[in-house]
Amino acid sequence: MFLTFSERERHWSPLEREHKHFILNTLKVKLSAVGLQKQRVNRFREWGSRRRSRKKASKPTEDQKPAPEPAESVQTPSKPTEPCWTIPTVRKQLAIGINEVTKGLERNELSLVLVCNSVRPAHMTCHLIPLSKTRSVPACQVPSLSESLAGLLGLKCVLALGFKRGAEVFEDVVRAITPVVPPLKVAWIPTDSKAKAEEKLADTLKGQKRKLEEMSDEATDSSPLILQPLKVKKIIPNPTKTRKPKKKGKQKCSTSV
Repeated sequence: MFLTFSERERHWSPLEREHKHFILNTLKVKLSAVGLQKQRVNRFREWGSRRRSRKKASKPTEDQKPAPEPAESVQTPSKPTEPCWTIPTVRKQLAIGINEVTKGLERNELSLVLVCNSVRPAHMTCHLIPLSKTRSVPACQVPSLSESLAGLLGLKCVLALGFKRGAEVFEDVVRAITPVVPPLKVAWIPTDSKAKAEEKLADTLKGQKRKLEEMSDEATDSSPLILQPLKVKKIIPNPTKTRKPKKKGKQKCSTSV
């Protein structure tokens, strides 16, 4: 498998073993305490029941017309239940899966992103690196993330997990994991240190002060001028203006027959 130049530049920063176990343990303890899990109700249907219902629904003959049933006995067919979560409010505070995490980063709604290293092909999560770097969201790749959390959440796999901003339930988890996450490195995004950033800010402030001082000096040196509104008394046409003669319409010459 050959990687392009841009894919080689985008790679996840390695995570230490101690930090990996710490992240997985904190997530397991929190999710088991909250009790968030996906539930699905399977409905089994007998074979041939649809055909029987179609035959009954077909128009019977006059002799075979059944007696009208009372309105109370008629039951509307119940729709199959969709997959639901035990605590929907807590589920809204998470972004589970690559698609949800990508949308959350694009909208700048996430405060922490964790990605599993079992994603195949691996470049499926490479786009999350520049997204989290440009939005200053801490993100890292955690080994065996899907294996340890999929069973607790009742899912087949958890390839990416994001925590939304202002999530009250997972606020302590985000605070505990954020200092452990290694910084991301992207080639085309400069990573300046704090000292350099402070120097740049000081230089910009000095330049702004100089410009303001120069503008104030120019205003004091120049003589004060008061502009008055222009009053038009009379409009006189310009006599020197050369006007072009109007073009006359083409004269129709009558041809003799």
